[in-house]
Amino acid sequence: MKRYKTVDDYIDGSENWQDELRTLRKILSSTELQEEVKWGAPCYTYAGKNVVGIGAFKAYLGLWFYQGALLKEDQKALINAQEGVTKALRQWRMNSAKEIRPAVIKRYVREAIQLVKDGRGIGPARKKRLALPPELKVALQQNEATNKKFSELTPGRQRDYVEYISSAKRAETKRSRVEKILPMIKSGAGLHDKYR
Repeated sequence: MKRYKTVDDYIDGSENWQDELRTLRKILSSTELQEEVKWGAPCYTYAGKNVVGIGAFKAYLGLWFYQGALLKEDQKALINAQEGVTKALRQWRMNSAKEIRPAVIKRYVREAIQLVKDGRGIGPARKKRLALPPELKVALQQNEATNKKFSELTPGRQRDYVEYISSAKRAETKRSRVEKILPMIKSGAGLHDKYR
């Protein structure tokens, strides 16, 4: 997917829906939102927070409300395009210019802006606390400096080490892996740093 630097480039680069994208842009630009390009597509923000984006595909064009799950859905226009994946994002898909209803869109946008003003939003799910394998837990408890270094690693690096130990089937393999990684942890390195 091509990433555009300006909204004009995005619209001009769209094979379909150019007139409809311009209509949506005009509607959104008439609000207090700021027009930006994020992830190569038009995004409209308020106070630095993403509120709504526009996009076009072969079969449809649409609006993406970043906190759409919190909007009152009296029009039944919004869908969750990635059920089980996205919690807050909702799409409003349109298949023709006739489906673009400026007054209704502006009402949804005003409500979405109010959510930002009120500080309301659905954030990412908190990750569960990482469960250390017993072999690693004991080794870290026995060496305070290494334990401190482990706690300073990014969650991803910590997870790599945990999975590396946990994936071993035999107890002696787990022990040898712990011995191998302790110097790496102590130096602040990640398990896969040499490959990055």
